[in-house]
Order: sequence, then structure tokens, then C-alpha cells
Amino acid sequence: MAATGTSRRGRSLYRWKEYSVGYMFLLPWTIGFAVFMAFPIGWSLFISFHTVAFKAEGMEYTFVGIENYRRVLAEDSEYSVKLLLYFQEVVIMIPLIILFSFLVSILLNQRFRGRMLFRALFFLPVIFATGQVLMELFRQGQGDLPFISQYGLEEIVASAVGVQFAAPVLGVLSKAVIILWYSGVQILIFIAGFQTIPGSIYEAIRIDGASPWESFWKITLPAMKPFIGLCTLYTFVDMFTFPFNPIMELVSKHMFLQKTGYGYSSAMAWLYFAVVLVMMLTVIWFTSRSRKSG
Repeated sequence: MAATGTSRRGRSLYRWKEYSVGYMFLLPWTIGFAVFMAFPIGWSLFISFHTVAFKAEGMEYTFVGIENYRRVLAEDSEYSVKLLLYFQEVVIMIPLIILFSFLVSILLNQRFRGRMLFRALFFLPVIFATGQVLMELFRQGQGDLPFISQYGLEEIVASAVGVQFAAPVLGVLSKAVIILWYSGVQILIFIAGFQTIPGSIYEAIRIDGASPWESFWKITLPAMKPFIGLCTLYTFVDMFTFPFNPIMELVSKHMFLQKTGYGYSSAMAWLYFAVVLVMMLTVIWFTSRSRKSG
């Protein structure tokens, strides 16, 4: 029994030493979340089960249980339609961003003169095109591509993919610039992933007579699966917190309406969070399963 307890303590100590650096990197975020975010998030969950009224003496809360959630799911057709359409658009856009980032990172991982400059150029949109800057660029028409209306692609897309899928496809085409703007972090992650593959493996497989194409499919792609999963998860969260997200706009609109108010909009937000969380867990499950099978 003593030996078993000693081995458990040894394993715990080893895991702490192995993961302590990661925990230290998470510590600033954990402190910031506990100080600035934990209470507002908990309060929004609390008021999602209430109706909120503004009185002269302050805010009045009336407990209604899951009534707000029922109204969102059963009565608000606009919420369901916008959620479905945006989800279709995101499902199309995420693979395009991942594929674009992966191909560009392969090019930027090669040895050529000025590659650091090109890496910086691809990362610059992450710094400049965020938040209010991105919204202002779209208001000025800089985020749209005019070729859709110029060449009448609406009818072509509708005939190719069907009327029900034409709207999300056209939405992705109209925001094609976002694929470039939202790929900087993924490119850096992929480049870092390429650095983890030892060069001796490529030398060994070349000696065995493997072509670059074979080495990509047998060495590079399997080794990059965890990084592909990480970039997919990051892009997923990034797209669902996009400044022009129609669901977030809908939540903000209902927050200040007299018939709905804070409680109803909080219920909408928490249902949206539940959908996103389920999809994130699905991505994590697929990523862990592919790593185990690999």
C-alpha cells in the first residue's frame, strides 16, 4: 500500500512538473476571468430565468423559470432561421480558412529570402482588422468583393448548389476577404507545428526513396493533425464571435425591447452558447479520436 501511494505521488509530481508551465501561462487569463468575467456571466445566467423590469427604485426581477428559453425555441422563428443560416455559412467558411492557412504556412515554412517579412504581412490583418476597425472597413465597403453582382453569380450559385444553400454560399463569397484577414493566427500555429517535425525523419524517408508527395501524406499530414484540430477549434470560436454575427446582433436588439428585455436576450445568448459548446466538444472529440487512431 505504501508503495502504491508513493507511486501515485510520483506520478502526480511528474504531471505537475510537466504541465506547470502551461498552468503558469493560463494564470493571467484565469485571474482576469475571475475578476472581470465570472460575475457578469453568472449574473446573465441568473436573469435568463427572470423577467427584468425597470422601476423608479431600481430593477425588478420576476422569476419565470424556463419560460424565456421556451419562448426563444417555440415562438421566435427569426432566431432559429438566423442561427441555421449562419451555421451553414460558418461550416463552409471554416474549411476554407483552414485550407488556405495550411497551404500558406507550407509556403512560408520553406527557406527563402525575406520569409520573415511575408510572415509578418500575413499576420498584420490580425492586428489591424479586428473589432471596431473591421466593422468600419465593412461599413466603407472594403470587405465585400464586387464581382458577385458584376458577373451575376447569384443565379449560377443557386443553380449549382440549390436555392436552400445559395444564401450561405453567397455569404461566404461576399466575405472572401475574411479568409485572408482571419488566417494569420492559424498560419503561425501551422508554422510552429511544422517546426516540431524532426528533419531527420524527412532525411530517412528520402533515403528510402519516398517522393515529397509521399512524405507529405505519410509524415507531414499525420504529424499536423493536432494542430489542424487546434486551428479548427480556434477558427470555430473566432467565427461564432464575429463582429457581424447575426445572432449577437439579434441578442443586442432584444435586450432593449420592452416586450423581451434582459431576461429574454440572456436566454437567447445562453442557448447560442450551448449550441457553440456542443459543436466545440464535437471538434475536440474528433481531434482526440484522430490522434489516437494515428
